Amino acid sequence: MEHIDVAVIGGGQSGPAAAHTLAREGLRPVVLESGKQAAGSWPRYYDSLTLFSPARYSALPGLPFGGDPDRYPHRDEVVAYLLRYAERLDADIRTGRRVTSVRLAGEGFELDLDGGQTLGVDAVVTASGGFGRPNRPALPGLETFTGTLLHVSEYRTPAPFAGRRVVVVGAGNSAVQVAVELAEVARVSLASRAPVRWFLQRPLGRDLHFWLTATGLDSAPLGRLQRRPATMAVIDDGRYRAALAAGRPDRRPTFTRVDGPVVTWTDGTAEEVDTIILTTGYQPDLGYLAPLPEALHGAGRPRHQDGASRAHPRLAHVGLEWQRSLSSASLRGVGRDAERSARRIAKQLRRS
Repeated sequence: MEHIDVAVIGGGQSGPAAAHTLAREGLRPVVLESGKQAAGSWPRYYDSLTLFSPARYSALPGLPFGGDPDRYPHRDEVVAYLLRYAERLDADIRTGRRVTSVRLAGEGFELDLDGGQTLGVDAVVTASGGFGRPNRPALPGLETFTGTLLHVSEYRTPAPFAGRRVVVVGAGNSAVQVAVELAEVARVSLASRAPVRWFLQRPLGRDLHFWLTATGLDSAPLGRLQRRPATMAVIDDGRYRAALAAGRPDRRPTFTRVDGPVVTWTDGTAEEVDTIILTTGYQPDLGYLAPLPEALHGAGRPRHQDGASRAHPRLAHVGLEWQRSLSSASLRGVGRDAERSARRIAKQLRRS
């Protein structure tokens, strides 16, 4: 059985960021990515996805994003950047390697991979994000819906929905972005429990992330909250707010129930709907940690403090929402958390 220093599970933005610091600490990290390339879930996001943070604030440790620092990079630019990052990384990146379970083995762990291989490792850093575990809320009657039901992780482009009646459930950045582009070709409602909250993208002539960085709010240690706010504000330069004000799409309170193809709204009206798209977020995709005692809560969320496992000192996490700050799961913030988690792991291994 092959034995390695540190297994980093996930090769998107979080895993390589952690491997960067692990290598600088003198360790030999192996990044295990289930996909065909070291870009994580980014190639599978919807086609029009554009970052809300400028390129200057969207880089991982050790490699600037490149190009105009004030532009807002498109999904494909992010994929290309992540591939460049992986090429320059001083780490062994293995694609097509899905981890199915992690179990204790002495002071370290054994990892089972899809296909039958087993690795012995001294420490583990999880960086698998949540794309593989979409959050699908139990809305009344949703299981009876006879139209097309999608999570936003399955959405790519508005073309297949032309001329249809579509309901987008959610009130965050992705919900608004998808609903507005769909409204160009379909009749769309944005359904949410609360009205959409807005943040100006460029208050006082500077990008929002300039102010978050200058004030320290972007990196402030808020991880002890262990949960995201009930509603996240949508970052907007005015276009999305204007589109909703014009009713393209219209915004409504979440429907009260679904019966087959029929959606009933809070005012009692009912109508047939062709498609419901859930933009309701993700949960940490950490099912492979189930064999580790006390590693996860009952809901499958990790038991951790600022990314350090509460039960296993050689287990750390990177890229969790609100892991330590409001930017923990983003390109602009994951590097800080990756550095902390990687140095903590290196310190644990030096003690042995």
